[in-house]
Amino acid sequence: MTRRWRSSLSVMALCMATAFPVAAQSDVFRRPDSTRLPTLGDTARGDLSPVVERKLGEEFMRDVRRDRDYLDDEPISEYLNNFGNGLVAAVPGARGETNADFHFFAVRDPALNAFAMPGGFIGAHSGLIIAAQTESELAGVMAHEIGHVTQRHIARRLGQQRQDVLLPLASMILAALAARASSDAAMGVLMGGQGLAVQRQLNFSRDAEREADRVGFQIMEAGGYDTTGIVAFFRRLQAASRLYGDLPPGLASLSSHPLTQDRITDMQARIREIPKKQRIDSLDFHLVRARTRVLQDGSEQGRRDTRTAFETQLREQPHRQWQAGAQYGLAYLALKENDLAGAQRWLDKALETMKPREGVLSVAPSNVGDGATMFAGLALEIKMAPGQPRSVLEEAVKDADAARQRFPLSRSLAHQYAQALIATDRFDEAALFLRDQAQQYREERKLHDMLARTYAKQGKIALQHMALAESYVLAGAVPAAMAQLELARKASDASFYDQAVIDARVRELQEKQKKAKEEAEEE
Repeated sequence: MTRRWRSSLSVMALCMATAFPVAAQSDVFRRPDSTRLPTLGDTARGDLSPVVERKLGEEFMRDVRRDRDYLDDEPISEYLNNFGNGLVAAVPGARGETNADFHFFAVRDPALNAFAMPGGFIGAHSGLIIAAQTESELAGVMAHEIGHVTQRHIARRLGQQRQDVLLPLASMILAALAARASSDAAMGVLMGGQGLAVQRQLNFSRDAEREADRVGFQIMEAGGYDTTGIVAFFRRLQAASRLYGDLPPGLASLSSHPLTQDRITDMQARIREIPKKQRIDSLDFHLVRARTRVLQDGSEQGRRDTRTAFETQLREQPHRQWQAGAQYGLAYLALKENDLAGAQRWLDKALETMKPREGVLSVAPSNVGDGATMFAGLALEIKMAPGQPRSVLEEAVKDADAARQRFPLSRSLAHQYAQALIATDRFDEAALFLRDQAQQYREERKLHDMLARTYAKQGKIALQHMALAESYVLAGAVPAAMAQLELARKASDASFYDQAVIDARVRELQEKQKKAKEEAEEE
């Protein structure tokens, strides 16, 4: 987690961390093939409703998306969400009692880490994605974070918050009384009460991590991943940071996570109880790792290091997927450096690497995760790069249309098709396509932004402001959205129908603001 929202999440953790005992864990792994997750008690439901939990997560996500280290890259996001939601779907009940709608995203951070936020929002550090050597390693970490959401650990901390709030409060009262006799005694009483509350928080954190390990292990095993992957990641974490493995005995109890070696031992014991699985990684995994490496550090030195890493991978990793991943990475790196010829050359090499012996590309639409959408997306990025002639942009429209029809579930390719239409001044086609898309995918802010730009090019001022208003609503900026609707109302081209739509939307947003204000006053 980074900068502004890292501190926000830290405050949230401090505010919500309590010593609520974890749910019974005996039935999590009653047998190796069990898909039953533990059930939470009523206390976990009491203080943080599913609706409030989701709203809290959405508020944090708005901060996350505004942070410069948020990786707003559609191919990476698409992969993480397909991958993460595939894990969620593997176990009945993995969405938990809140039926959480999971969303996965990446942030630019070299640390080997991932984190869960309220309401099903799960972030992965770029360092984690790059460091994972297999998809099973990544699955182990993401399943662990899914476990935190499934078990509602934040809600369960909040459920007993009142108890721990009383500890420092009682200490302050006693300190005030003790101060009459001795200021040193007052400080001792105060620190003692705070220390007890902190220790209770740490105890909860350790138990929550163990529980997330257990639930995550079950999820990745049900998803068909090699469960030794989580052990491999723990060892990688242990090698990267000695914080968990080698704490002095006197400090070991102050770690909020269980010691890594203990967790490794626990996972190894579980692995012995189930048959070993072999899983072939998807090509998408290797392409996403390469793309993430390019985006992690855009400095001149960072790009030199990235190129060296890809060149080393080409020399030392003979497997076709690793070779194609490095070639894709060099293609994307060349694109970032505006070397369009080099980008196309390396992309062609990656495609050639993945050709089977009979000479047919192994990117058939029926093969999920085989790199087809990512190869198609990068080819479009190259054709739509600044400086390309009109003829190449026209080719991009045809290629994008074919790609999005071939892969109708790819949101990234759908957005690229709209961008290609706008780039070739096909504004009527773009507006028609984007309006249809915005009706189907109302929560995609990017669609409303592109629609606003298209309306601006068409000179449709009222519709431009109305589209911007929807974008601002999704960003959580309701006052800004209201201002855009007022501009739309005053636009000279606003029709009678537009005015009716604007009036209805203003009333809806006013009611939303009123309700939010009432909820804030109640809290």
